[in-house]
Amino acid sequence: MNLTTTTRQRWAWAFYDWANSAFITTVMVAFFPIFFRKYWANGLPSEDITLHLGTANALASVSIMLLAPFLGTVADQGGIKKPMMAAFVTLGVCATLGLTLVGESQWQWAMFAFVLAVVGFLGANIFYDSLLVDVAEEKDFNRVSALGYGLGYLGGGLLFAVCVLLTLKPEWFGLVDKTAAVRWAFGITAAWWALFSIPLWLWVRERAPAQAVRPSLPVLLRQSVGQLRDTFRHIRQLRVVWLFLLAYWFYIDGVDTVILMSVDYGKALGFADDSLITALLITQFIAFPAALVFGWVGNQWGAKRGILAGLAGYVLITIMASRMENAQEFYLLAGSVGLVQGGVQALSRSLYASLIPAEQAAEFFGFYNMLGKFAAVLGPLLVGWVGVLTGSPRLGLLAVLLLFGLGAWLLWKVPRD
Repeated sequence: MNLTTTTRQRWAWAFYDWANSAFITTVMVAFFPIFFRKYWANGLPSEDITLHLGTANALASVSIMLLAPFLGTVADQGGIKKPMMAAFVTLGVCATLGLTLVGESQWQWAMFAFVLAVVGFLGANIFYDSLLVDVAEEKDFNRVSALGYGLGYLGGGLLFAVCVLLTLKPEWFGLVDKTAAVRWAFGITAAWWALFSIPLWLWVRERAPAQAVRPSLPVLLRQSVGQLRDTFRHIRQLRVVWLFLLAYWFYIDGVDTVILMSVDYGKALGFADDSLITALLITQFIAFPAALVFGWVGNQWGAKRGILAGLAGYVLITIMASRMENAQEFYLLAGSVGLVQGGVQALSRSLYASLIPAEQAAEFFGFYNMLGKFAAVLGPLLVGWVGVLTGSPRLGLLAVLLLFGLGAWLLWKVPRD
């Protein structure tokens, strides 16, 4: 494979992060929860709305958590990572587009479409992450993984900024009101996701499967079940893999908790919605160059040291956040999160890719994504209960330090040779 083709493949792979990150920022984090509460579930009690939102997210996450290892095994056995990824991307894009058709007070249909969209997003990521071993050699994992996350933060931030402007000034775009603007935001996100996925389909080539002839579907399913059992045993025997996965589960739970709880924490301290949106944009645009820097750090120091440095940054950020008093400090913390968030995520993906068998990448990344979805369960509960028991959201936030500490300690014990 010549250098030009390799470079094109890496950029094509990385641009999928640019494509799908718009869904996280614009739909999952920002507009869907707000629009669901104010339009689709308008008139329902507030506690019921919170329950429905939590149920939708839980259904999507649990579905992928249970299916991820099996889906990865099927993809590896059949050499069909790209076709399976295409199926989930199509599901996610169509469901996101479907949100534009849901009418007022039709919260059940909104939940249904949202769950399908999130399943499509999460399912596609299993195969996208595993394709890292097909587009880069191990020495380039850190840099290429960081390029993906960097482009994701930049692309997601750009589209989010456009959609925020769309909803703030709908008349500039010839729209009648904010409701129409939010519908357009969902439609634009779906189109963005589909459009910037095209380079991956055109130029990324996946590794050929071990079997010369692709088996029939029934045979493939039987083989995948047996291979999945073998991989469970394999992971138990590979100390370096299960130790990393345990460390990852703890510290990524802390990272996800900071992401998920930051808006709620800001609201609890009385910050305005405009301040929260501004903080989110700051995080997105700072995370772009910071993720690229972390890719360089991973190559110079090693991915494990780079992750540990990022976790140390999170510890300082958490302590600073517990003492935060005003919106200016909130912006500073948002920028600080941007400095380390993408780096920890990118180097975790590249470090794991270097620890697993390349021919079973989708299968092993199925376990990786399963833990990623099972994470963000313990952290929010820990923050919530400590906050309730102490009567202080600040002390509740400090509880997340336990997750960073345990994750860093376990990661330090992961051998790299």
